Amino acid sequence: MKTRLITPEDNLLIADIIRDNLKKHQLDIPGTVYFDDNLNQLTDFYNERPDKRRYYIALDDNDNVIGGIGLAEFEGFENCAELQKLYLVDEYKGQGLGRELFELGCSAAREMGYKLAYLETHSNLDKAIILYEKCGFRLIDKPDCVVHGTMNRFYIKEL
Repeated sequence: MKTRLITPEDNLLIADIIRDNLKKHQLDIPGTVYFDDNLNQLTDFYNERPDKRRYYIALDDNDNVIGGIGLAEFEGFENCAELQKLYLVDEYKGQGLGRELFELGCSAAREMGYKLAYLETHSNLDKAIILYEKCGFRLIDKPDCVVHGTMNRFYIKEL
């Protein structure tokens, strides 16, 4: 798997991958990223603050977009990055690529000076939860500033 930073040409491709994943897990509902206004234009959000935000696109051997992961500042904790929108096309799951992306996100957050990494997910995403816990994230109570109200599992890790 190759990775690179998101470009405007990736916006709709990654938005489709994210929505497809959420729909397969019955999370194509209000209160999830499925309905975020900026999902079709992720570059606008991530490129607005390149010192604090990044979105990495995962590519297969033929340079096709197969997934991605983002990180951005999280106001719920001091010096904390939120890992966001980690999704892969189904045919690439189960090969360790999700873990590679996840580790890339944590490493990038560390390099950007963040001390903590936060993420939120839903109990329907059971395989993702297993990955997060294997990577040392611990379950916490829901922070007050959570935007996606449908999410029901919240994790944090020291970087």
